Amino acid sequence: MKKRKKYTGLERRKAISGYLFISPFIIGFLAFMVVPLFQSLYMSFCNVQVSPEGITNSYVGLSNYIQAFTVDTEFNRLLVEEISRMCINSVAIMVFSFFVALILNQKFKGRALVRAIFFLPVILSSGVILGVETDNALLASVQSMVEETTNVSSVSDTLQTILITSGIGARAFETVFDIVDGIYDVAIASGIQIIIFLSGLQTISDSMYEAASIEGCTAWESFWKITFPMVSPLFLVNWVYTIVDFCMRSDNELIEKISEQMIAYINYGFASAMSWVYFVVILSIIGITSLLISKGVYYYD
Repeated sequence: MKKRKKYTGLERRKAISGYLFISPFIIGFLAFMVVPLFQSLYMSFCNVQVSPEGITNSYVGLSNYIQAFTVDTEFNRLLVEEISRMCINSVAIMVFSFFVALILNQKFKGRALVRAIFFLPVILSSGVILGVETDNALLASVQSMVEETTNVSSVSDTLQTILITSGIGARAFETVFDIVDGIYDVAIASGIQIIIFLSGLQTISDSMYEAASIEGCTAWESFWKITFPMVSPLFLVNWVYTIVDFCMRSDNELIEKISEQMIAYINYGFASAMSWVYFVVILSIIGITSLLISKGVYYYD
């Protein structure tokens, strides 16, 4: 009975520490995000008129949502394309970051240098450097010049052509080659995930692997019986982070369309409706996938 009380007290202290860590976000969300969130929801059901006298909202019901799904010619296509791209890229980022974390967790000469190289995406994904890279006219001109002057087909292009023209799983091969071609974007978006996976791998005690080795387990068996279950909670964390991070990318065409409707056409009601549809879809995907992933997560004390 005493142990139970001690355990409860420890869990209570852990919970208090956790809430203290996230309290700045909670305070900021309640102070700056709650009111605009509900204003945006209300505006999605209104025809918003902006005049020198101010902003007037005329309630129109579901007209903005009906326009998004039945009248607008791009919204449905962009929604499906961005959701598909998000799912494929998120899976690629998870696999890539976990694989790199496993490599960086090994003991070898020059490990510190290799870790620094792989952690560069965290620096490169910062707003200033990413903006310099995106808006750099010199880099863009050099890239276009290389593409124009290069006429030799690469091995990957030739292999892609052979596999696609063979008619066997053409769509699947196209998806795989798209991921390979976008490996730079995957690496750029994997920095935080690598750090989280690596921190989880470093918490696994070496004595567990030693005991498994004495019992005759191979490295492959140790991976599935020890490594994977011990870091499985981090898959859920990284998955949610990856999806949210993808939705905030600057190359999201759906977000560009929403911004165009809001800024260029000053159509706040229609932009709010599209935003809420996208938000609900993403939230549903996060909820369903998190529920499925959580069933295979192994929690330990």
